[in-house]
Amino acid sequence: MSSRLAAHVSDLAPGRGALRPARSWLHSDAPSRSLNGPWRFRLSPTASEAEDFAAEDFDDHGWDSIPVPSHWVLQGDGAYGRPLYTNIRFPFPLDPPHVPDENPTGDYRRHFDLPADWSDAERILLRFDGVESLFRVWVNGVEIGSASGSRLAHEFDVTSAVRPGDNVVAVRVHQWSAASYLEDQDQWWLPGIFRDVTVIARPAGGIEDVWLRTGYDDGCGRVDPEVTAEAAAFPVTLRIPELGVEQVWATPADVAPLAVAGVQPWSAEQPRLYDVTVSTAAESIALRVGFRTVAISGDRFLVNGRRVVFHGMNRHEAHPERGRVFDEEHAREDLARMKRFNVNAIRTGHYPPHPRLLDLADELGFWVVLECDLETHGFEDADWAGNPGDDPAWREALLDRIQRTVERDKNHPSIVIWSLGNEAGTGSNLAAMSAWVHARDTGRPVHYEGDHTGEYTDVYSRMYASVPEIEQIGADGARSPLAHCTPAQSARQRAKPFLLCEYAHAMGNGPGGLDQYEALVHAYPRVHGGFVWEWRDHGILTSAPDGTPYYAYGGDFGEVVHDGNFVMDGMLLSDDVPTPGLHEFKAVVQPIRFDFGGDGVTITNLRHSASTSDLRFRWRVEHDGLPVQGGDLQVPVVGAGDSEWVPLPPIRVSPDAETWLTVEAVLAAGTAWAPEGHVIATAQRDASAPRTVPAARPRTDWQPGDGTLTLGIAEFVGGSLVRLAGRAVTGPRLELFRAPTDNDESASEQVEDSDAIAGVSNADLWRRDGLDRLVTRRVCVEQAARSLRTVDKVAAAGSASSVTVESVWSLGDDGLELLVEIEPSRGWRTVWPRIGIRFDLPDGTAPVDGAEWFGLGPHESYPDSLRAARTGRFAAGVRDLSVDYARPQETGHRSGLRRLTLLSGGTEVLHVEAVPDRFGRRPGFTLSRHTPRQTARARHPFELPGSTTSHLIIDAAQHGLGSRSCGPDVRPEFALRPEARTIRLRIAASG
Repeated sequence: MSSRLAAHVSDLAPGRGALRPARSWLHSDAPSRSLNGPWRFRLSPTASEAEDFAAEDFDDHGWDSIPVPSHWVLQGDGAYGRPLYTNIRFPFPLDPPHVPDENPTGDYRRHFDLPADWSDAERILLRFDGVESLFRVWVNGVEIGSASGSRLAHEFDVTSAVRPGDNVVAVRVHQWSAASYLEDQDQWWLPGIFRDVTVIARPAGGIEDVWLRTGYDDGCGRVDPEVTAEAAAFPVTLRIPELGVEQVWATPADVAPLAVAGVQPWSAEQPRLYDVTVSTAAESIALRVGFRTVAISGDRFLVNGRRVVFHGMNRHEAHPERGRVFDEEHAREDLARMKRFNVNAIRTGHYPPHPRLLDLADELGFWVVLECDLETHGFEDADWAGNPGDDPAWREALLDRIQRTVERDKNHPSIVIWSLGNEAGTGSNLAAMSAWVHARDTGRPVHYEGDHTGEYTDVYSRMYASVPEIEQIGADGARSPLAHCTPAQSARQRAKPFLLCEYAHAMGNGPGGLDQYEALVHAYPRVHGGFVWEWRDHGILTSAPDGTPYYAYGGDFGEVVHDGNFVMDGMLLSDDVPTPGLHEFKAVVQPIRFDFGGDGVTITNLRHSASTSDLRFRWRVEHDGLPVQGGDLQVPVVGAGDSEWVPLPPIRVSPDAETWLTVEAVLAAGTAWAPEGHVIATAQRDASAPRTVPAARPRTDWQPGDGTLTLGIAEFVGGSLVRLAGRAVTGPRLELFRAPTDNDESASEQVEDSDAIAGVSNADLWRRDGLDRLVTRRVCVEQAARSLRTVDKVAAAGSASSVTVESVWSLGDDGLELLVEIEPSRGWRTVWPRIGIRFDLPDGTAPVDGAEWFGLGPHESYPDSLRAARTGRFAAGVRDLSVDYARPQETGHRSGLRRLTLLSGGTEVLHVEAVPDRFGRRPGFTLSRHTPRQTARARHPFELPGSTTSHLIIDAAQHGLGSRSCGPDVRPEFALRPEARTIRLRIAASG
């Protein structure tokens, strides 16, 4: 590699030739032409091997064709390299600012036509909206410049290089550069030109930039304009037709703020936008403005004078086939789905998204924390030595990034906070970035989680703080020093609004405990909510060796260094399927609260600013899940923050069935993001008449027996069940193991329960204790009239701890009953994943392939994730009962079981009634085609073995989910300690 090229790839400067200052992404009527589409492409394995290609007459006919925008590693079925995923570590040596010689380099070429009438333009610009990582540009053989900052826009003046008619643009993209040290976000490394490329004609007398700062106060709007244009371009006219505004500024000195009466404010709930044009004789700029004022008052974050609670998501740009390439239709549906699940805020983790996404956020309504394209997380492994955040040599590069971020997106009303970046340590350069933002935009606060002592930011931000810690932060009078802070620094942080920029790590099955975080928002006004990590899984669609499609994660492309499935941590699966965790989030943060009392319900509107005028309220009554009454509730309009007590109609209570009242708030009319009748909030009340649980059948006349007998529909050989209703069935077998969730597998230090061990995962403890390899010794088999009793001792090899399982089958006039008593010995040292029994149902001639149940549903639920579950009747196929998490793990548990019917091809096979234990606790069930051990051995769904058996597990209890994959473990009250449990079932044949 030449010394010039080596310096170029390792240069700390953000680029050469890109226009500065940066400007807004504007909708202009000036001529432009998209260069998206097919480009000629060649990939070289190193920068030094890339021969000269920029000359106009270079013959590129032997090159391939590649679409722009795209990532080259997602094109050509692996012909152009493979994606690689890291979370913290750099995928190259930590040797700043240098990168390896093995530096994949993509060369792009295409022809474009410049219309003859563009010769009147004052300037011709070439704009790149996103290129990873560093790129150089030539037009007609003339080198124009270079730039870095992958998720930032760069414009080049190519006026002197272009001509009417045919032109050639050539771009060289290096995958690695000094800029890569600033882009160590938790995501795939995906090189290439992945956003739009546009050639733009800038007219003489045009407008270079516009910033319309807006404010709102009690019905009056304010516009504080900033127009960048040559004096000769004036007069400039601002029009807001809907408000009757037409303001003409004859000279630059005339541009001044103006008040606008009669406006409606913009908020995430009521995203009222007004069309605006800013025009000269040569150009018209179209904008949509929303009037709103952002302010911090003491420890409150306010918009339009009202406290904001962020029910947010961290959102990466990710698609299983396109990577970070923007697709507007998909993005619009993505945000509409967020709205349907009561998400009201987005943190753009950890870079500016495609600018059109922010247009959609303005339109649909979100509070946005707009984050700069900066993360240097890999320096943490070197104790932050040489970190760019505090090295003066990197200051220009960091300032350039925040300037381009703010300037591009400054007109969006949805953006209420600027964020300097993420996990980049701290230091003087970050302080300088903050100082620049404060000077440039006084109307929005600055966020950066890494400013632990609050030196240069306006909000106190944390990641993955536990519930007790947030309680301490939120409580008035709590003055104990914060971590890493002196008392004075602690006092400064406590005086600010607090938010969780990341919490509830949504990896695999989870997170649990969302409702406890939500409770803190209502208990402590300085706690302003937060942003779940994260919105969606980042799986890349690929194929197994046999052609089976699956969603790949770290390590699936042969990466030398990778972080496995840590990139699969979303509330949405890679194929856009909402997880049960997302349904739980929707229920936890629902903006309408129902509190039942007496013969009525108190309805509280928890919204920021919207009344309930857009909602209607429904009620229904069900007996054992069957509807018997229903209608609309007459509810007066409830203002934001207000409550109303509403009487309920007389409820028909069944004497011999459970009676459940359900109330719902639904959309009264369709919106841009959901149809009429979409459920916003729901609640249930158990209105059942008291009922007595039938006593278990006592037995005292046990005699030794061989255990070979028939009890109604049950057949036993040697004390073991072999058939039920003529179908082969084995069980019950004690099941203490579950296929570990990602949270179970984490060795995080954040443990709150005395039975957990910091730095050691629960899954490792379960394997240590042999819960995945239990064996059974039958102690005795006894019989009585129409009854069978077995006692088993269950333990693991090498362990002295055991569990005694007593199973009693009895046949009475009311049918077949099974009573299982589970009693652990002393000596168990950790929590258990579950306490249950398993029945195996071989397929035979007709597999068990579905279930109908009365209990909690429709989605899976666990002790610390129950808010989305409602009591009712549900049905699902066996495969639909499980969630296709990217790494197979525990899934499918339905809590609060009353009755279960197993199906085969739609035909009822067996009926199971679950009787509550003496504490009123009800079991749950899981129906799956794989055992927990089979599931635990698979890294991907396609690796699960073929199955000829369905497995029914009835759980007396399950361990919670927590968020320990990156955050706190299961809270103590949801941790399952080894304890005695009872399972009581009544089983009948179909018909």
